[in-house]
Amino acid sequence: MPQRILDVAERLIQTRGFNGFSYADVSAAVGITKASLHYHFPSKGDLGLSLIRRYQHSFGDALDSLSASGRDTRAMLRGYVELYGSVLRKNRMCLCGMLAAEQSTLPVPMQRALRAFFDSNERWLVGVLEAGQRTGALRLRGSARDDARLLVAALEGALLVARSYDDAGRFEAAAARILDAIEAVDGRPGSARRAREPGRPSVT
Repeated sequence: MPQRILDVAERLIQTRGFNGFSYADVSAAVGITKASLHYHFPSKGDLGLSLIRRYQHSFGDALDSLSASGRDTRAMLRGYVELYGSVLRKNRMCLCGMLAAEQSTLPVPMQRALRAFFDSNERWLVGVLEAGQRTGALRLRGSARDDARLLVAALEGALLVARSYDDAGRFEAAAARILDAIEAVDGRPGSARRAREPGRPSVT
């Protein structure tokens, strides 16, 4: 039952935002009473915190899969972008990106968990970017940390704009341009493209 509750609440956040749903919405969708919902998650903040932690674990598993895939750094970056694209094609948004838009209204534990999610993403990207720079596959315009932060911010923003137009193609075009800028070597654009690889990692 807790996993079913989390599944429903995650979908509601990814489509409406944290402040756009109530426990009544969740209990109706799951088919349980609000009292039963409070038994598993005493407060909405408890529910939100569990969702962030689960999402970070899922995203982390996807990043671990990319790291273990043996791909080169460019392919790993394209795989990272695909994690975002796969969510948008389900007519949803990045859970943590949606929550970040409401950060000031969230309980402090949720705010801290959000920062931990983005910090873990940045650390992974820094490792990939630094590896690409060492091999000459990438030419960074700033520090690896700066470029990692730029990439995360650009992808989250591209998701929001694409969703406002109900057009996944807008995200894919923006993501390809972002990757081309990072992948440029000796002034030549990289080979960023909209990957459609079987078995690619994804998150819900």
